[in-house]
Amino acid sequence: MKEDKIIVRGARVHNLKNINVDIPKNQLVVVTGLSGSGKSTLAFDTLYAEGQRRYVESLSAYARQFLERMDKPDVDTIEGLSPAIAIEQKTGSHNPRSTVGTVTEIYDYLRLLYARVGQPHCYKCGRPITSQSIDQIMDQIMELPEGTRAMILAPLVSGQKGTFEKLFTQLTKQGFARVQVDGEIYELEEIQPLEKNKKHTISVVVDRLVIKEGVENRLADSVELALSQGEGFATVHPIGEDPILFSEHSACIKCNISYPEFTPASFSFNSPQGACPKCDGLGSTMEFDPELLIPNHELSLREGAVAVWANRSSVHFFEFLDALTSNYGVDIYTPYKDLDPKFKKVLMNGSKTPINFYFERKGQRYVYTKPYEGLVPNLIRRYRETTSQQIREEIERFMAFKPCSDCNGARLKLESRNVRVGDQAIFEVTALSVKKALVFFRDLKMGKRDQDISRRILKEINERLGFLANVGLDYLTLDRTAATLSGGEAQRIRLATQIGSKLTGVLYVLDEPSIGLHQRDNMRLLDTLCHMRDIGNTVLVVEHDADTMLAADHIIDMGPGAGMRGGEVVFSGNAEELLKDDCLTGQYLSGKKRIELPESRRAPKNGKLVIRGANANNLKNIDVEFPLSRLICVTGVSGSGKSTLVIETLYKGLTQHLNRTRIQAGEHKEMEGLHLVDKVIHIDQSPIGRTPRSNPATYTGVFTHIRELFSKTQDSRVRGYKPGRFSFNVKGGRCEACAGDGIIKIEMHFLPDVYVACDVCHGKRYNRETLEILYKGKNITQVLDMTVNQAREFFDKIGSIRTKLQTLIDVGLGYIKMGQAATTLSGGEAQRIKLARELSKRGTGRTIYILDEPTTGLHFADIQKLLNVLNRLVDNGNTVVVIEHNLDVIKSADHVIDLGPEGGDNGGAIVGVGSPEELAANTRSFTGQFLDNILKAERK
Repeated sequence: MKEDKIIVRGARVHNLKNINVDIPKNQLVVVTGLSGSGKSTLAFDTLYAEGQRRYVESLSAYARQFLERMDKPDVDTIEGLSPAIAIEQKTGSHNPRSTVGTVTEIYDYLRLLYARVGQPHCYKCGRPITSQSIDQIMDQIMELPEGTRAMILAPLVSGQKGTFEKLFTQLTKQGFARVQVDGEIYELEEIQPLEKNKKHTISVVVDRLVIKEGVENRLADSVELALSQGEGFATVHPIGEDPILFSEHSACIKCNISYPEFTPASFSFNSPQGACPKCDGLGSTMEFDPELLIPNHELSLREGAVAVWANRSSVHFFEFLDALTSNYGVDIYTPYKDLDPKFKKVLMNGSKTPINFYFERKGQRYVYTKPYEGLVPNLIRRYRETTSQQIREEIERFMAFKPCSDCNGARLKLESRNVRVGDQAIFEVTALSVKKALVFFRDLKMGKRDQDISRRILKEINERLGFLANVGLDYLTLDRTAATLSGGEAQRIRLATQIGSKLTGVLYVLDEPSIGLHQRDNMRLLDTLCHMRDIGNTVLVVEHDADTMLAADHIIDMGPGAGMRGGEVVFSGNAEELLKDDCLTGQYLSGKKRIELPESRRAPKNGKLVIRGANANNLKNIDVEFPLSRLICVTGVSGSGKSTLVIETLYKGLTQHLNRTRIQAGEHKEMEGLHLVDKVIHIDQSPIGRTPRSNPATYTGVFTHIRELFSKTQDSRVRGYKPGRFSFNVKGGRCEACAGDGIIKIEMHFLPDVYVACDVCHGKRYNRETLEILYKGKNITQVLDMTVNQAREFFDKIGSIRTKLQTLIDVGLGYIKMGQAATTLSGGEAQRIKLARELSKRGTGRTIYILDEPTTGLHFADIQKLLNVLNRLVDNGNTVVVIEHNLDVIKSADHVIDLGPEGGDNGGAIVGVGSPEELAANTRSFTGQFLDNILKAERK
């Protein structure tokens, strides 16, 4: 029936070949296939785009202008489509104010909780501060044991010097008989003037009574009078017990500190009511970093130890340096590390003591005297005074974000930091991991009144924390900034947020939610996806993970190839039918095809790189060895410290040493074996370009050779055309009507922007004269429109071009077009283009390549191609370090470093190292347990 499925007819978006497909509704549906086969085109560019477009079009013209506008996909009909929500693999917000807590709305509920039931504490003495009504005070006093003798006092003076004669005279006139001075009771008629220079604490005795039934009216009058005299404070002192302080205000009588009334905004670091005034709620401030100012402590001042002064060579400057060092008895050629600490302090911060500066001009010796400003004060002054953006950026190179000295990274005002629920302030709760936060709220003890107030708030908080735990993110802390999350983590956070919304009748489209997730946590993710399906939604997942495919209700396999050879539905059915099918995915799932184990593991050679005392983030002061000229996998559950070790410590440490950059590496004691490496390259999944002008041909450098080839044709030489003539980025050969874009954007106000082909060049990017130049019958535009496979055949005789194109084919990208815009490439495709560029370079054999989950977006067959490329790099003597969860890659490694045992605070230790076989025998390793299963299956 139509209402039970989404019916797609005649879809022609991108490489889809006029396909027809039926997708069952309210089921978990997986779309799989080779990279570039059309999976994302079907799921996101067709189904999601049309579902979103229809929903937006149902709104008013006024509302539509504020929403993302989607183009109508090229499809004949789509029936049975629900409103669609896409949960893509985009990195989190780059706003430093966005955190895990704010993105999931948990922090909003925390702010409400602390505003309603939080207990303020004095930030000086730490005592709880309460504001109570007379009735509440009365109820608490009447809870004292019957027969208790007590005094009702009004506090008047706290820790002040003076004789207070006028105060005692005034109290006598008001009819009071006794006062308590420094803990002793005196009759007002008999009291003597107090010592003038001694601090005193004074309270007037309002009443003395016995707690018993029938005393309520007298007690109420006495408490009211005490509060009136004490300006909102009253003390009840049971005889023989400690006094009890009561207040109508949120204030500490001991320290004379009052608090404002707290609202949810008081706990928001994005509001002036709650944000720390020094850092404006960011938790950190830009400050000059001594390590950036003096990057190499082995150099002397004369050799350029101070980076800001490194390029100065004028006579005046050296005269100044000589005078400064001479004044403090320091040798200008002494290495910075050996300089007197007192001089280092003066060098950085300056001195008020005048210094004599001598200089010569035309044979005459002159002297002038002035204080030395100091390196940091000088930079601060220049930074504030300059109006040049270039100078500001230059100075900022020596600055780093440091925890705010006022709030120490808590982001909040002093008063807000001293409100507690249980025994924790709000910033201490957000510093907990999701797992620990669940325990904190589970064990939280409250009074009945606070329980009644917070019941619904705690329910929302616990549910959202539970959702995060269920998608494998229990190691994240709530105060972690969104910018530091990986694409997979950000996607799963959005997934958890959607679960909390409890929508039904929705089409959810997800892009590889298993990326970044250890096999151990996969079942929790699948349970979450099934839960979203079970409450009445259609869950469409673009995925390559075998467990997800086998758990799906329906699978659509795209192919049979990639790019122009893809775009067809090669299989549509359930997992049981797929295992029997002869399509490529079915063969890998059933075991007919598989990625074979390497015949042997490479033996250690060329030494090793050793990191000692790695202590960044959650790393537990570990020593790690990276044997060179081997394929190394760094594994472990999510949050175990893999990226911290490999990216933050290894990569940044090597970059700092090899490239002399000022980048800050993760905390570690030392790195050994640096002389064995001459280059480090991080091949990540960031785009190869931010604009459509960047494409695979320009990024890999093959377009330079192609332009040179066109400039050497007979017609080009006759016309005097140089290689620049064939660039669409510079004037000369490009079409100036569209500036080489080939398209012109027309803004349509309420409707989506329309992109139309340039009516001068008709989308060809070049002017008529440039397009008249042909090579083997093709012009430059036709070459850019070729796939890499087609271009490889076309330029087969040109070695420089053929080599670069072959590397793109080797990494499985033969299907992409030469001129395909960088903005249309997936993260996995961008990463493999970077790999291809590195492959085409002539290496030294001493390079370390670092990759973070390169299997993202890759089919089983694509992973085999990736492994071929990585092995090729290692066979040339290089070292490849891969952060990976994919078992096919891990089993193919020469050396595995497994971190854990858990994520977050419970991670950061080495669980096991060695070959895949050695890790598989390690019962402490979760990775080893799954690896053991796959190795046993391989041996059968």
